[in-house]
Amino acid sequence: MSSTPNLDDLYQEIILDHYRKPRHRAAELVPHDVHVHHANPLCGDELDLRLRVDSTDSSAPRVGEVVYDGDGCSISMASASAMTEAVTGRELADADDLGEAFRLMMHGEGLKREDDLLDGVAFQGVAKFPVRVKCALLGWMALKDAISTYRAGNQEHRVTHD
Repeated sequence: MSSTPNLDDLYQEIILDHYRKPRHRAAELVPHDVHVHHANPLCGDELDLRLRVDSTDSSAPRVGEVVYDGDGCSISMASASAMTEAVTGRELADADDLGEAFRLMMHGEGLKREDDLLDGVAFQGVAKFPVRVKCALLGWMALKDAISTYRAGNQEHRVTHD
């Protein structure tokens, strides 16, 4: 009998690592271009995301820096941590597309851009638990909203998910 860990065990360790040692978790980012607040009243998860855009190349603005803070379950907070690592430095359009790839994965519609999602692929098993999918998506939906808010020329936005 082999004691080799399986992929699910590895993914669980990655999720726990992001929860215990979050990346880019901070209450403030000064200066920032956009601040969005997302909440899921069904489970109580809340997340604030702040985005600084690098618009040095105005034709292709990038995620200069993104931080999050909030209260939520291990899945929502770990997913937000993994998201920040995956999107920092990417063009906004690419970060938005990557968020869509994550959303499709969470809805069981296949794994695309596996290499670009980095540790985000560890959350694919969450798709088996529909009640937890919104938890994993919270940070990614906040990012999508932040990019949209930035493109609209606004700085703040609040969203409550059903």
